Amino acid sequence: MSFQYQIKEGIPSVLPEPKPYDSSINHAPKRKAILSSEEQKLSLKNALRYFDKAHHETLLPEFKNELNTYGRIYMYRLRPDYKMYARPIEEYPAKSKQAAAIMLMIQNNLDHAVAQHPHELITYGGNGGVFSNWAQYRLTMKYLCEMNDEQTLAMYSGHPMGLFPSHKGAPRVVVTNGMMIPNYSKPDDWEKFNALGVTQYGQMTAGSFMYIGPQGIVHGTTITVLNGFRKIKKEPKGNLFVTSGLGGMSGAQPKAGNIAGCITVCAEVNPKITQLRLDQGWINEKITDLNQLVERVNKAKAKKETISIAYLGNIVDVWEKFDESNIHIDLGSDQTSLHNPWAGGYYPVDISFEDANDMMANNPVLFKEKVQETLRRHTKAINKHTAKGTYFFDYGNAFLLEASRAGADIMAENGIDFKYPSYVQDIMGPMCFDYGFGPFRWVCASGKPEDLAKTDAIACAVLEEIKKNSPEEIQQQMADNIQWIKGAQENKLVVGSQARILYADAEGRMKIAEAFNNAIKNGEIETVILGRDHHDVSGTDSPYRETSNIYDGSRFTADMAIQNVIGDSFRGATWVSIHNGGGVGWGEVINGGFGMVLDGSIEAEKRLKSMLFWDVNNGISRRSWARNEEAIFAIKRAMENEPNLKVTLPNIVDEKLLESL
Repeated sequence: MSFQYQIKEGIPSVLPEPKPYDSSINHAPKRKAILSSEEQKLSLKNALRYFDKAHHETLLPEFKNELNTYGRIYMYRLRPDYKMYARPIEEYPAKSKQAAAIMLMIQNNLDHAVAQHPHELITYGGNGGVFSNWAQYRLTMKYLCEMNDEQTLAMYSGHPMGLFPSHKGAPRVVVTNGMMIPNYSKPDDWEKFNALGVTQYGQMTAGSFMYIGPQGIVHGTTITVLNGFRKIKKEPKGNLFVTSGLGGMSGAQPKAGNIAGCITVCAEVNPKITQLRLDQGWINEKITDLNQLVERVNKAKAKKETISIAYLGNIVDVWEKFDESNIHIDLGSDQTSLHNPWAGGYYPVDISFEDANDMMANNPVLFKEKVQETLRRHTKAINKHTAKGTYFFDYGNAFLLEASRAGADIMAENGIDFKYPSYVQDIMGPMCFDYGFGPFRWVCASGKPEDLAKTDAIACAVLEEIKKNSPEEIQQQMADNIQWIKGAQENKLVVGSQARILYADAEGRMKIAEAFNNAIKNGEIETVILGRDHHDVSGTDSPYRETSNIYDGSRFTADMAIQNVIGDSFRGATWVSIHNGGGVGWGEVINGGFGMVLDGSIEAEKRLKSMLFWDVNNGISRRSWARNEEAIFAIKRAMENEPNLKVTLPNIVDEKLLESL
């Protein structure tokens, strides 16, 4: 059967043959058994409702075995036979070009070169799912084939609820993931309700179909590393950055370290992921022996090399060994998936990867004890280095939060704050987000590298023109982004779709998008899909990451993210998404995103100007109201340039007046 036929078929009337478990693929760890016997029956009933009653007798024992073996029902039998990757947009058998673009992005999220656990439909972060099972994938793709431009597909945590009448200006797809009643967002709630098949963890760009591989975070990581070294007044050259994690998001760290020009040591416990990053060129070398690692780092320091080294093993051993060997760490962080600490996001020290996976599934209480013991040891080692001058920052992965919950020595003297800042507090917040700079991205729907090269050139020309008249406050941001886009091709950042990411403010995003739309209209390039990371100025309310530099007491509110997705939906987005959970954990964040198709039309030009302006300035206005100086500057500038924008500004209280109370 052809690819087009299988896509249109949806859930087949004749069941495909069962598929053998492919051990060569990186698979999700077994999830812990959390359902009662009655809940297991409910989970099976929920899975079987996707299939004709005639198939229930065949599928029931198969699904029961999956639930018992893996802790979830993935419906491996339904996994398609065709290769999973982002095809050129015209290859999708869709009535709506916008729907075809969404199909392209879904397949990119599940590309084996992109996804962390592709057979479990998990893109990154250990549990960031596009769908919960393969029936959902098949049914969604069928709906997208059938959709016209006056319908909207409603997606409930991976489940396609159906096509509903709407209008041409409405989003083609509205995605919600994990939107729980607030008191049901504890980690075990995710385990339970995900096992029941009624919700999923969409992470950020996984469940919103906008992940573009590790490149998606390379740029932000590069900016973080560069500004981290600027903060400690050191050049990256010959200096050391130590961190951990080589998964979907964290895998960007060594590549970013190379672009910044430092020595990077990144620890990872998963041998398959480590080898994948080596094969992809995202790391330069892999070392498995700590003594060899010490020797190699000393050599790199002496020669002032720019190099990325993966240590296949536990990061705690690295911190402890470097302390013992008197290796000075200049920048330190961590990007393991500590939002997911009990289900594969963080591994205990002194236990093999295989044994840890077995303990995680079969003795979760002991596994949790070992993880928390490791977090205490991890923190103790970090504290030794920071006492010697290391600058350590939380990389927004909930390291500080989980370390505090484990009883580690991580709290400041006041007992309220952490000893170390979030990187948003010290770096990305005041230097980027408050000014409106965030991770704008685009995908060339033709799949042609030459289209990507042309868009790079267009974006660079736009930024260089804007920079001529930019205020002094944002000259460094403009220069960093121009340098980034000029080196994008040579850094070989593309994994999966022909995509690019670029930090830009509202003016930059709108002008770049408009230039793309004009180039499409003139036949210079083909269709472009716009999007962004949820980790942005406006899309995410996350008190320990994106909004950690909000100091007016509102960082635990989520009005901004909700307003963002509602505003994007009626201002012209092609699809929108809103999620509970993200890089810092289930119940710890609300985050939203969008996708927008540019086709060269006048309508697309109107949509991009309306939506992109709101998408950024919504966040700047909230940050301004929190009294962030850089955001006050940015929103005043935005109001000068747009007469229809009128934002409430804060009045600043004299601190001396408060001290007199």
